[in-house]
Amino acid sequence: MNADLEKLLTNCRLCPLSCGANRLTGVGACGVSGLHIAKYYLHPFEEPCISHKNGSGTIFFTGCNLRCPYCQNFEVSRAQRGKAITPQELADIFKRLEDMGADNISLVTPSHIAPYLMQAFRLYKPQIPVVYNTGGYDSVETLSLIDEYIDIYLPDLKFYSPSLSKRYLGRENYFEVAEKALLFMAKKPLRMQNEKMLSGLIVRHLVMPLCTGDSKAVVKWFARNLKKGAYLSLMRQYTPFGDIEKYPELSRKITAREYNAVVEEALSLGIENLFTQEKQSASEEYIPSWDY
Repeated sequence: MNADLEKLLTNCRLCPLSCGANRLTGVGACGVSGLHIAKYYLHPFEEPCISHKNGSGTIFFTGCNLRCPYCQNFEVSRAQRGKAITPQELADIFKRLEDMGADNISLVTPSHIAPYLMQAFRLYKPQIPVVYNTGGYDSVETLSLIDEYIDIYLPDLKFYSPSLSKRYLGRENYFEVAEKALLFMAKKPLRMQNEKMLSGLIVRHLVMPLCTGDSKAVVKWFARNLKKGAYLSLMRQYTPFGDIEKYPELSRKITAREYNAVVEEALSLGIENLFTQEKQSASEEYIPSWDY
């Protein structure tokens, strides 16, 4: 790794937490040092323009700068699982997924490992679109560094309310940070070919129990700022999971009424670039089994 990339890791400011850890010798607030993956495979259950025909070549990275208690990838986000790899090995995985027929390379929770990604891309740039799949709590400065290698942004926009963000993410300023990140991501031009996304932005929002009002606020923000140049994906796949004993309201799936109210809000605001999910998506069957 060259000196410029090493510098980004020795006093880490890659995400909005700016923890200052030396990630070459120890862990940061994300829970990891170095580059670790938990799984890579062809993922068939993303938005239709992402999974497309053969599936998205998805790579799950270990660690996260959010602390969602309901995380469906709990073991991975908390760095309880994962295998250390080198940037060269990651570049080889890009090639392997391409050879398997992947419609794109999807990097899941990549923000805290941007320097390693940049090194891997310098070794090998995939010939298919690259997807940056993130929780939305991103630094615009880090996005600016990695942007030349990214074709599609696939961020979450989890909550609008500071109080809900604090309760469920441990980050009261989540929306304030995510808004700036998503507006940066929206600069990526929207390009489709034969119903496959080649470039652009898809904003994901997971509808949560008892949070319909907040979901409507998220949808209204999207309609004001992004509806002409991006897609909105309203997800109904919330499944009780993770460490939710202190959150009794999260012990159930969402109701059809809750989800439909949010979809109706999106339609009433004229959002045409919209993905929705069927009820059966709320199942543990859609949670990956980890390889490492």
